[in-house]
Amino acid sequence: MAAKFVGESQKIVTGSHDRTLKVWDLRSKACIETKFAGSSCNDLVTTDGSGSTIISGHFDKKIRFWDTRSSDSLGNEIQLQGKVTSLDLSKDCHYLAACVRDDTIKIIDLRNNQILTSLSHDNYKVGCDFARIAFNADSSHVAAGAADGSIYIWNASGILVSTLKDHTSAVQAVSFHPFSSVLASVDRAKKCTIWTHI
Repeated sequence: MAAKFVGESQKIVTGSHDRTLKVWDLRSKACIETKFAGSSCNDLVTTDGSGSTIISGHFDKKIRFWDTRSSDSLGNEIQLQGKVTSLDLSKDCHYLAACVRDDTIKIIDLRNNQILTSLSHDNYKVGCDFARIAFNADSSHVAAGAADGSIYIWNASGILVSTLKDHTSAVQAVSFHPFSSVLASVDRAKKCTIWTHI
């Protein structure tokens, strides 16, 4: 369901429907570690340049923290009110955005693992169990696609600042360009839209 580099270009971590996270060495093309999460992993992120922490979002409504330097590796967990469909990390690695099937997006301060704010709107409904959200380039806004084909953009204070409409089916993923405000969105009908003026 998800794959990210772990600190260096020769290792990746994958999160799977089979309830495992696996760390892979790309040089040997082999799995070098398996972490048993106990629940299907819908998305994951790594927190810093060294890749010392993996954060995974799960079907059982939990966000799990894994220390890659330890064999036990499972640290604390955060329990939410719905399945976690997606995670994204702010550029400074201080904040985590989590899309939840209770039709909210939680912004979590990773310095104390506390939920700072909950983003929502009466018309915003998460479209699927793997709907992807995204911080923009400077992490001041969060974008999320909805079941009705709209894209909702909130600022860091939790205020809805924009609603974009072009899709006619559920938007499954959004992604900001890393150095500009350009946004890409894709929907269930295989349509991709590039937004240049948001």
